[in-house]
Amino acid sequence: MRYLVTGAAGFIGSHLIGRLAAERDAEVLAIDNLNNYYDPRLKLKRLELLGFDFEGCVTEKIVPQSGIVCREVEYLSPPCMKEFTSTIYPGVKFVRADISDSSAMETLFREFGPQKVVNLAAMAGMRYSMENPLPYVHTNISGFLNILECARRHPVEGIIYASSSSVYGENHNIPFSESDRVEEPKSVYAATKKCNELFAEVYNSAYHIPLTGLRFFTVYGEYGRPDMAPMLFADAIMNGEKIKVFNNGDMMRDFTYISDIIDGILKLVHAPMPDESRIFNIGCGHPEKLEDFIRFLEQNLGSKGEKEYLPMQPGDITVTYADTTRLQDLFGYEPRISMPEGVARFAQWYKKEYFNI
Repeated sequence: MRYLVTGAAGFIGSHLIGRLAAERDAEVLAIDNLNNYYDPRLKLKRLELLGFDFEGCVTEKIVPQSGIVCREVEYLSPPCMKEFTSTIYPGVKFVRADISDSSAMETLFREFGPQKVVNLAAMAGMRYSMENPLPYVHTNISGFLNILECARRHPVEGIIYASSSSVYGENHNIPFSESDRVEEPKSVYAATKKCNELFAEVYNSAYHIPLTGLRFFTVYGEYGRPDMAPMLFADAIMNGEKIKVFNNGDMMRDFTYISDIIDGILKLVHAPMPDESRIFNIGCGHPEKLEDFIRFLEQNLGSKGEKEYLPMQPGDITVTYADTTRLQDLFGYEPRISMPEGVARFAQWYKKEYFNI
């Protein structure tokens, strides 16, 4: 099976590729634009763990205004894009490419001929999307349309794409069901994800492309995004900084451990895709108070943080809670990692990775 995975250097994408790569006869083309929404060094580390060697292709520069030293992969523009082959998984290749680059995507679809596509590429971050909306429209909407157009011209067996629990906004139906109304997103990021779902419906209806959207709920674990709560909390606790707790602590999240998320994606990837457009929640189904998550994290890190209680931020929602019945009934999806176990695993990795303890 030939898989095209976008957002390959991202948190979920890199974990997924590691699992796909271990399968017999799997060919994976991994792409990512390696943008600097957060430090590209983390993205390169994820790719290096998959066996990609960027020796001689990496330069360092100072990001203007921030003073952060970032590593960037140099690459040739399409149609001469540089291809890297994993030294661990010979069937896995990486190309730096942007899904919003229609010419690059056309070249990759034509030359690689993917059978299934997993689109995880996106500009992330709900709060940041309220300050800088245009890159979100460019990548999340135009980029997704490029993938749909390529699939129209180069037929595939199916596309699985990342949506988000943020499309529910301040949903008052608990838990969140795929049948709930999602017409009131609270951030630009959420609006772009809702647009993806609408475009999926259009392209499925018009061109019969099998499409499956996944509404992710607060994913955390090893090599997670540094702008998300678990990493922010851990950094603050270990560095003696204040932990910012928004909405004065009255927040609940459906924290879902990364291995459970990957298990769910793989069930869909390996199953035949019907000629329809579908949406599934993929989460743990057990929302936890942010303060309980912080407490478990403090216990496992062996240090206590000072909390700074702040008001609700633009784009935030108070509760996320996934009803995963549909995914469970059709594919046997069953999250196995409880919040205490997941936090313990995450804390163990964090201490070793950042403090060598």
